[in-house]
Amino acid sequence: MRILLVDSDQSAAASLSQILRTASFTVDHTPSGEEAIEMLRHYDYDVVVLELMLNDLEGYEVIRRVRTARITTPILVLSALLRPQAKIRAFSMGADDYMTRPYDAGELIARLQAVMRRSRGFAEPKLRVGNLELDLNGKNVTVDGAPLHLTGKEYAILELLVIRKGSVLTKDAFLNHLYGGIDEPEMKIIDVFICKLRRKLQNVGAGNLIATVWGRGYILREDDSPTSAPLPETAPRHNSPVIAATA
Repeated sequence: MRILLVDSDQSAAASLSQILRTASFTVDHTPSGEEAIEMLRHYDYDVVVLELMLNDLEGYEVIRRVRTARITTPILVLSALLRPQAKIRAFSMGADDYMTRPYDAGELIARLQAVMRRSRGFAEPKLRVGNLELDLNGKNVTVDGAPLHLTGKEYAILELLVIRKGSVLTKDAFLNHLYGGIDEPEMKIIDVFICKLRRKLQNVGAGNLIATVWGRGYILREDDSPTSAPLPETAPRHNSPVIAATA
């Protein structure tokens, strides 16, 4: 899952970024509300974590402008503002969830996963595609109830494909998801990972779930059509920029 963190407090952002990365999220951080709006216009994130008190814009204005631009990326507000009026205003502008500081890291992670699941049409942490079940909480996969043993990278690729089922994902999207723009290997490594993942899925009877979209990337589907898919007429927003996340 790729998160855009918007917080002008560099120390707080660094601490939160470390918590999120430890939970296997990829984080891009910006201290600017204006920059956050532009990043959301051009790049594809799973969730936004937004502090309301920014140096250049009120967080409320960020939410308003993002929703006015018809950007549907889920927004979780994480703020020190405790009064009910602040929460009501954030929700009325289009926020999807609201947490106050100080926060419990475990609760924050759970809320982020829940917001992301709901935005993708999933009601529970166990995501199902055919006879395959992926548990976001336990980070494990089963096929017909039997465990499927995957490497960390293979699981991360499958998780991204399942969460974004029906969307074409470029190799660059996988690289960003796996490495976060830091020390990325050559793009062809994604083909290697996909090949190994396909073989493991087929060996346990999950079928040919991962289809190739020539010239674009890969897509997860549930039918039994050939493993190569035609080029869709429309494309999603770009994947996240390769920028340094807060350390």
